[in-house]
Amino acid sequence: MSSASFLGLLGAVHGVTLRFGMDIDSRRWLDWPPYAYKNTTTGELAGIGKDIADGMSALCDNLTIESVETGWLNCWTSDGKLGPLLENGTLDACMTYSHGRGLRDTLADWSLAILDDNKPAGLMTLLLNGKPVVSGMDDLAGKTIIDVGGWAPTADGLGYVTNKCTNQPYSSNYTLAVGPENDDAMRMLRNGEGDAVFLYADQAQLYQCAGADVAAEWDCSLWSGFGTEYAYVQTGQKGWAVNGTTLAMTKPGSAVPGLINSCLASFMETKEYYDICVKHGFESSCYTNSFFPSGSASMASYEKPTNELTGDCSGGYCPCSVEAAPTTTTAPSATSSGAVEVSLGSLAGLISMSLL
Repeated sequence: MSSASFLGLLGAVHGVTLRFGMDIDSRRWLDWPPYAYKNTTTGELAGIGKDIADGMSALCDNLTIESVETGWLNCWTSDGKLGPLLENGTLDACMTYSHGRGLRDTLADWSLAILDDNKPAGLMTLLLNGKPVVSGMDDLAGKTIIDVGGWAPTADGLGYVTNKCTNQPYSSNYTLAVGPENDDAMRMLRNGEGDAVFLYADQAQLYQCAGADVAAEWDCSLWSGFGTEYAYVQTGQKGWAVNGTTLAMTKPGSAVPGLINSCLASFMETKEYYDICVKHGFESSCYTNSFFPSGSASMASYEKPTNELTGDCSGGYCPCSVEAAPTTTTAPSATSSGAVEVSLGSLAGLISMSLL
């Protein structure tokens, strides 16, 4: 019997307490509502991951999940490796990570997903007089694309998605520039160090500072102007992911998925799971059970492929019909933003820079 199987059997019989890490590191702007954040009123950890973990602990007698604060890099490093606190067992798992293709799928094990494939990727660019610098029809040849180090979708993920306006893969003839964090990537875009950013399609929307109980650990002013100064020209790109948002990312061979998956599946059939989905605004991306009203959920703009969008860019998401602004940007010199440039001439070069 493998050690994971033995630990799973032991946990089923005697009960087990697991420590799941949540990132609330204010120094790195990685507070991530409504997935994981700190409530500004109570000072407590909060988010859909913690709520589900607490619900599972109450539902299943043999399982206790403790949600603990940690830094993002303790879970997944900026150079695309499993974090040290997962490697050494200080944390049993890290919560609400996306199960992406490439390095994440290779270097980590995963629990069941708590949300369906709800994290589409997108391309975000600046607007000039309401027109995007890069249009949705662009194949990115000759462009500089900025990726966010330490975050999915990973740099290699661009090779797994298609242009939703042309239904074609992107050209491999582009330059990749890596910003250490989301704020850095946005700063690089505004400074003209790249033509577009490859990132979550809801990232900019979630970084609008409107939630009264959410501590905004990112630069709110940097992300202002959504739909007027910048917008997405691609969205709904899901090919980069293996699965949706998971409850647990673990080191390879961990017993944790086997210990929690049965309880998680049972919890996701309860009314409490439905209530949590409503509380955090995830009705359209939660897995429906008998408590979900039939036909009640509608897709958000960021979930829709670009060829299904209409109108203009004022809502932050441009349809395919909007042409590029009559200008050209030149990208690339690394500046104080900490950007790293890499040519995509070889797969090895791409993988080495695929900072999740």
